[in-house]
Amino acid sequence: MALLPYYQQEMTEAGCDEAGRGCLAGPVFAAAVVLPRDFHHPLLNDSKQLSEPRRALLREIIEAEALSWSVARVDAPEIDRINILQSSFLAMHRALDGLSRSAEFILVDGNRFLTYGEIPHMCVVKGDGKYAAIAAASILAKTHRDAFMLDLHEKHHHYGWDSNKGYPTEMHREAIRRHGVTPYHRRSFQLLPQGEQLALF
Repeated sequence: MALLPYYQQEMTEAGCDEAGRGCLAGPVFAAAVVLPRDFHHPLLNDSKQLSEPRRALLREIIEAEALSWSVARVDAPEIDRINILQSSFLAMHRALDGLSRSAEFILVDGNRFLTYGEIPHMCVVKGDGKYAAIAAASILAKTHRDAFMLDLHEKHHHYGWDSNKGYPTEMHREAIRRHGVTPYHRRSFQLLPQGEQLALF
C-alpha cells in the first residue's frame, strides 16, 4: 500500500516517531519531519521494513529534501528518572522544538502522545507504514540512534552494540553478566531475566 502524503492540507504537518524504546542501553531518539507536499520516493517505508543500506540512502534524501527536520534524544539517566513512555514524549517534543519550520499539525506514530503546546495532533497506530512524514521520521530516528550506538560500541565493545544496538539479545545480557553495567544502561529496566542478580550495579 502506498504511503499517504499527508493527513490534512491546510496546515504545515510534521511527522513524529521514536526509536529505541525497548532497549536495555542507550538513549531513546525521536525525529520530527516536515516534507514537501509533493514529496515521493518509491523506497520510503516504515524503517523496520527497510534494510540498513536503504535506510542510509533515504536518510540522505530526507535530510536534503525535507522542508524541516530535527532529531533529539533522552539519555539513560533521564529515562530512569521519568520512565520510558515520558522519555519518548520528551524526545519527540525536543525534536519538534528543533524544527526550523514550526509544525501547525502533528502526526504521531502510535496510540499515545503528550500534547505539544497548543498544536493539534493525531496518533496513528502503525503510522510509519501509512504516512510519509511519519515514515521519514522513523528513518531519521532509527539511523541517528544506530550511529550513536556504533560510536558507543567503540568504547564499550563487550556488549555488541554494533549489532544489537542496545536491544535485549542474549549476547547483550551475557555481557552484562560478565562485565556489569555502563553509564549508558537503563537501570530501571529488567537488564537480566527475573530471578538473576546483577552483581555490579
